[in-house]
Amino acid sequence: MKRLLTFLLACASVFNAFAQAPQPPEVAAKGYLLLDVTSDQVLAERQADAQVDPASLTKLMTAWLVFDALKAKKITLDQTMRVSLRAWVEREGGGSLMFIDPKMTPKVDELLRGMIAVSGNDAAVALAEGVGGTLEVFVDMMNRQAKAWGLKNTQFKNVTGLTQAGHYSSARDLAVIAAHVLRDFPEYYASYYSLRQYTFNNIKQDNRNMLLGRDPSVDGMKTGYTEAAGYCLIASAAREMPNGKRRLLSVVLGTASREARASESQKLLNWGYSAWDAVRLFEAGKPAATVAVWKGQQPTVGLGAAGAVYVTVPKGDGDKLTTTIERTDPLVAPLAQGQRVGTLKVATPAGTAVAAVPLVVLQAVPQAGLFGRAWDSIRLWIK
Repeated sequence: MKRLLTFLLACASVFNAFAQAPQPPEVAAKGYLLLDVTSDQVLAERQADAQVDPASLTKLMTAWLVFDALKAKKITLDQTMRVSLRAWVEREGGGSLMFIDPKMTPKVDELLRGMIAVSGNDAAVALAEGVGGTLEVFVDMMNRQAKAWGLKNTQFKNVTGLTQAGHYSSARDLAVIAAHVLRDFPEYYASYYSLRQYTFNNIKQDNRNMLLGRDPSVDGMKTGYTEAAGYCLIASAAREMPNGKRRLLSVVLGTASREARASESQKLLNWGYSAWDAVRLFEAGKPAATVAVWKGQQPTVGLGAAGAVYVTVPKGDGDKLTTTIERTDPLVAPLAQGQRVGTLKVATPAGTAVAAVPLVVLQAVPQAGLFGRAWDSIRLWIK
């Protein structure tokens, strides 16, 4: 996850590393960003740091905090929540609704479906009050989390995304939030974001994400619209590739219509898959190098990445990459599993950096006995 934030917040667009990188298509939107989630690399962007009205894309952060409360067992999916007058009067705000009222006690699971699948503002308020106690406390939680992730162009004033002075985000920051939902809570993402319709209180509503019905690889995420924001869509797709499943995430802001936000998002996703390859450099748990260990109970140890290492490159350029390892030398026991001892650097043939991945110890190495330590001390002194 730290690699994800480094790439996004440092504006590390991988296309800058290649002399003849694919040119993105023309996108009819005020701003956009395309992220390869598999490699944590931005493939294309325009006006990605501009502060904009995020509309209902705001609810991605609302959902993340509810998921976090579920993970911490502060609430449960079967738990019922009261519907306050404040949630009920959301129907006067002109936005999307789940159509709950104060006589109801919907379950958290129902409210999540109402907030995510049909973008119910009333559901978002009910969930926020149930988790934070008050809307004000929950909004503070949203802003603290945004700060913890280093989001520099985001400030929340509400949980729904209705236009309000001082409520803003950016394409890059929204990509970070969306990627956190995907990575931190994959089980909840799979359960809620692919819902194509939801019926509550005998009212059937369709998910406004048109790509769910057009592209079988698209399995979420969130639409948004206000007059100030225009039509917005964050879409996520996962397609099978020769070396495994590859996920892309597109953020398209400020289009002219529902159809435009869908078609422009589809255009970006298709380009990301057709013009770029995600190359797996190393598998999870497999050593990138085996190196000597001093004063340990074993003479060598494998160094690798915490997870599989992917790099996205222009199609056909995967075999042109070079890798180098910078590491602590000498490595002296004891060494803990997962201890960082170096960096794997990936570059183009011209030497332009593409990625820097932390290298960790794959298996713990306990310290040797007194004699072994003394002998290696002599060897190190001679060396």
